[in-house]
Amino acid sequence: MLTALTPRLRPFGVIAGAVALFAARASAQGAAGSLTLEAAIERAMAANATIVAARLRGPINLASLAVARERLNPEGSFELEKETPKEAYGLAVPLELGGKRARRIDVAQATIRAGDAEVAATIAQVRNDVRRAYFGQLVAEQRLIILREQRDISTRTRDTAQARFDAGDAPRLEVMQAQLALAAAENEATAAEGAASAARAALNALLAQPLDTATTLSTSVDTGAPLGIQAALMLAQTAGTELLSLDRQIEEQRAKLALAEALRVPDVTPTFTLTHRADPEFTYGWRAGAAITLPLFTSHRAGVLVEQTTLDQLLAQRQATLLRMQGEVTAAAQRAEAQRELFVRYRDEIIPQAQQVEQLAQDAYQLGQTGIAALLPALQATRDVRLRSLDAVSQFQNALADLERAIGAPLP
Repeated sequence: MLTALTPRLRPFGVIAGAVALFAARASAQGAAGSLTLEAAIERAMAANATIVAARLRGPINLASLAVARERLNPEGSFELEKETPKEAYGLAVPLELGGKRARRIDVAQATIRAGDAEVAATIAQVRNDVRRAYFGQLVAEQRLIILREQRDISTRTRDTAQARFDAGDAPRLEVMQAQLALAAAENEATAAEGAASAARAALNALLAQPLDTATTLSTSVDTGAPLGIQAALMLAQTAGTELLSLDRQIEEQRAKLALAEALRVPDVTPTFTLTHRADPEFTYGWRAGAAITLPLFTSHRAGVLVEQTTLDQLLAQRQATLLRMQGEVTAAAQRAEAQRELFVRYRDEIIPQAQQVEQLAQDAYQLGQTGIAALLPALQATRDVRLRSLDAVSQFQNALADLERAIGAPLP
């Protein structure tokens, strides 16, 4: 009876590692409605509410450009007077000097480009959130698999201990220890189910689909590789959305400064008036004139100063952002490389060794060389190694996400 029961302790041929197990699971389920990381990102780009809201800024900026292109309306006047001439019909046409209209158009166009950069920054942030949520769900589901597997092993261990006790080959203590291990495994599996559901809801929210949608994630959990420091810095400076947004803001601010300087030029308003009923001198007459704004009290010098100091602040902010980004990108690249080495060591060295220890412990228990007090710690140690390997994978993916966020652009 002992020989027939104890092989059931083997966890489906023992583990080949957390990553290998998930890869096999993804391969088996990938054909039925699987979702890759790239497909998840594409879905978020099309349906994510944050991106949709950010893109609505575009029509507003285009409308502002149409407003900037408008010209000042002429003014008409009509006068009735007691003295001659008794009627006067006037027309005044304001003329903007100093290129004010052209400068307004430049500001509106720069605002459109700055808005596009802000949308790109929003897209980069959502993309990064999707990446984190995607691998967060992957890791949560894999953790659930491990803990469910541990629960099944604990159930079989309890059954085997009970059978050995019934046969008089083991004390009652082994049954109680096995029951305690099963209760702990069931508790951890229940907590893991909640964590997996929460991770699924977080990803579904980013993809703008029902929170309880069950989707099979098919991208391998160990996907991705960190960039070298120099390559990461180059990508951040050439394609990073944070610097791009600041550059567009500086461009917009330069246009505002040019507009403020143009506002210092006084405008002229030519007028033409047709007079009537000035008898007996004349029936129809005319007069012409021009009005000009005299910059006696307001010369717009303060407005130029505001725009200039704002430009100086943006230039200083860009320099500070560049220095901060260089530090963050360097640190993130180093962390990602270190986490990758940690994960690879778990995958290639630690898990295979834990597998051998578990195999030896199960063989010894099967042969009656050891009791359950030796088997349970071995099973627990193997489970802990698998969970730590998942933590290493999770930290590796989080490090890649941190690197992507620091760069401000998708990793190649």
